[in-house]
Amino acid sequence: MIDRFNRSVLQLVIIALAVCAPLAPAQAGIVGTDTAIAMSERAEALARINAVLMRDDVRGQLEALGVNPLDAAERVAALTDSELAEIEARLGELPAGGSVLGVLGVVLVVLLVLEVLGVINVFTGV
Repeated sequence: MIDRFNRSVLQLVIIALAVCAPLAPAQAGIVGTDTAIAMSERAEALARINAVLMRDDVRGQLEALGVNPLDAAERVAALTDSELAEIEARLGELPAGGSVLGVLGVVLVVLLVLEVLGVINVFTGV
C-alpha cells in the first residue's frame, strides 16, 4: 500500500513539474560597459524630457494645440537614441529661467517629432 502511495505521489509530482516547468530556457548574456552606460544615459534623457513635458505650462500649451500630454510622453519614450539626443540638446540650449519662448521651443520640437512620426496632424494647414 505504501508503494502504491509513493508511486501516486511521484506521478503527481512529475505531472506538476511538466505543467509548471518553463517552456523555454532562460537566456542571459554579458552586458558590456558601453551598453550599460548607453541604457543609463537613455533613461536619464527620458527623465529630463518627461520632466519638461509634465510642467504645467508645457501641458497647457500641448493641450491648447490639441495634443494629449500622455500621448506625447509615450511617443517620447518610443524615440530612438539619436532623436532623444537631438531633443535633449535643444533642451540644453534653452535659458535656465524657463521663459515662455523656451517652453514654446520645446513644445515645437516635440510637436515636430510627433508630426514626423505620424502621431498627430497639427501642421496640416501650414
